[in-house]
Amino acid sequence: GGFRRGQCAVVEALVEGRDALYVFPTGAGKSLCYQLPALLADEGRFGLVISPLIALMEDQVQQLRAAGIPAAALHSERTAKEKEEILAALDPTGGRAAQASTLRSRIAERPRLLYLSPELA
Repeated sequence: GGFRRGQCAVVEALVEGRDALYVFPTGAGKSLCYQLPALLADEGRFGLVISPLIALMEDQVQQLRAAGIPAAALHSERTAKEKEEILAALDPTGGRAAQASTLRSRIAERPRLLYLSPELA
């Protein structure tokens, strides 16, 4: 078990709120480097992942959701309505005042990770 070479430094930097750039080869554990800090982040914060690979984004969103972790992907294949719904989910108030119980429910459903394609970044 444990971290692979380079992962720990990246995770620590992101958890501490510092920027980090990491370029690892395929299969080197990049996903852990951005998923773990997003899950450890304070309530109301989320991780933003920019990826050019729509299939990979969708696969990771599906895996996260299957594990009970709210996640979403915004890319060119999304309809305008889907994009609007995802963006609305990021704002737990829905752009207006909400009752505390409703707000807690919306925050619990808010994506912890948002995958974004470069053309929408």
